[in-house]
Amino acid sequence: MCLTEGQTSDHIGAKTLYPAMPDSAKTLIGDKGYDSDEYRAALRAKGITPCIPPRKGRKSPATYCKTLYKQRHKVENMFGRLKDWRRVATRYDRCAHTFFSAILIATIVIYWI
Repeated sequence: MCLTEGQTSDHIGAKTLYPAMPDSAKTLIGDKGYDSDEYRAALRAKGITPCIPPRKGRKSPATYCKTLYKQRHKVENMFGRLKDWRRVATRYDRCAHTFFSAILIATIVIYWI
């Protein structure tokens, strides 16, 4: 897990995580924030198939598997459950290690319930 500033775009955050991606990954499912030719080419170079819908204003829309993209709701549901915790949703903590601790406690409680 990588924590970036709140103003950082998804595309810049993805560039940060790219070197740490496992080689065993087959497909990356992402939202429109990750849509760029540069990122798609980098994923293909690593042998990963991108499943990213094109942005609305894109001149040459890229293709993606809509049935596979529908599985993304599972990740969104998990983030929705985390955001039920006010401390995580508003990020009261200044230090990254304290914020990650709050996320860990929230995930443990969510898992048990």
